[in-house]
Amino acid sequence: MRTVIFFRLPNGQSPIESFLDSLTGKQAQKVLWVLQIIEELESVPRQYFKKLVDSEGIWEVRIQFGSDIFRLLGFFENGSLLILTNGFAKKTQKTPPQEIALAIRRKNEYLARSKKP
Repeated sequence: MRTVIFFRLPNGQSPIESFLDSLTGKQAQKVLWVLQIIEELESVPRQYFKKLVDSEGIWEVRIQFGSDIFRLLGFFENGSLLILTNGFAKKTQKTPPQEIALAIRRKNEYLARSKKP
């Protein structure tokens, strides 16, 4: 099984928590439901969870609520710990390159911080 955690900035703030706070109650409920599926199911349907191509190991959590589409990006550490780095409302067909770049930056920051004694 997987464990999902939220990336934290050096000041302790979580971009994912801030993103969830920006959603309506029902939208946030749907996001949390999808995260629960990712944690509990051995094989998660691609409609909810997909590895991005050419993205340095970034995965995309995919949520649709009515006509709204949300994405959470993150990466795995030790195979079963999913660290979510950023979230956004999807407005275009492709995942915005700046969101992928942000996820990669935060991944590198997280890994650098976790290596310090």
